Amino acid sequence: MSSAGYTAMAGGTGLWEKLKRWVPIFVITPSIIASFVYVFVFAGWTLYISLSDSTLLPTYGFKGLENYFSLWANRRWGVAYSNLFFFSTFYVLAAMAVGLVLALLLDQKIRAESFWRTMYMYPLAVSFIVTGTVWQWLYNPTGGIQFLVNSLGWTDFQFALTSDRKNAIWAIILTGIWQSAGFTMALFLAGLRSVDGDIIKAASIDGASTFRIYRKVILPSITPIFLAVAVVQLQAAIKTFDLAVALTNSGPGISTTFPATYVYDLMFQRGQIGEGAAAAMMILAALAVVLVPYSLYLAWRRRRESGRG
Repeated sequence: MSSAGYTAMAGGTGLWEKLKRWVPIFVITPSIIASFVYVFVFAGWTLYISLSDSTLLPTYGFKGLENYFSLWANRRWGVAYSNLFFFSTFYVLAAMAVGLVLALLLDQKIRAESFWRTMYMYPLAVSFIVTGTVWQWLYNPTGGIQFLVNSLGWTDFQFALTSDRKNAIWAIILTGIWQSAGFTMALFLAGLRSVDGDIIKAASIDGASTFRIYRKVILPSITPIFLAVAVVQLQAAIKTFDLAVALTNSGPGISTTFPATYVYDLMFQRGQIGEGAAAAMMILAALAVVLVPYSLYLAWRRRRESGRG
């Protein structure tokens, strides 16, 4: 082959290598730009609006922290934040407990494991608004679980959670657990299956029981999974909106108001955009309290593992 041919081939190969190197960058750049605008630019704009005198429409007169003071002086916001802490505590702990139990059961190499895994994961395929609507029918005393049990002869049975001011939040908690337990199960099961089998065999040879192996060997090995699941579930709890709207619409009264539902009410029902933006920034602050320490922990863990390597 002539030198010109070799040159052409080398040039073509060099062009192909450049394309392979730059195509991924071209593909991912729009997503990075969109994410930056969506997260940082809009967050900055919301912060500025929260400091402005905006009412029905955005205006840019500086108002300082008055919207934040007004927000925290509002009784409904206090109820919303109290509900958030109450809901987050019981929802996250119970969802993790149920998911862990299901994962432990599936880890016993049971028959039809794929069927059970699919069944437990099925609620995850349904949106929160659909889940809330269906469970709202089930909680309805005139056509749900209470009606079914009453028609069977137990006329004193009552299961009208969503119409009880004190117990309505439990309806949201129970429904949220049903929705997310399968997701936590999948994460825990992946962690259980990732434990080194040699360690488990060594413990078995030493005479450790199955319960002791799980308690002393397997579960401590998947501690990072517990933390990751807790962070994911806390994010979902902080942003709770559609489930509460579908189940109770923040009622009865204001008993099941959450920060996200209150932000919607301020911005789109009452026309108080400035105070609504301040409430949105409080939700962002709650997310930061969860995500920033977790990010720092992950960075510290990577440095420690790289140092060992």
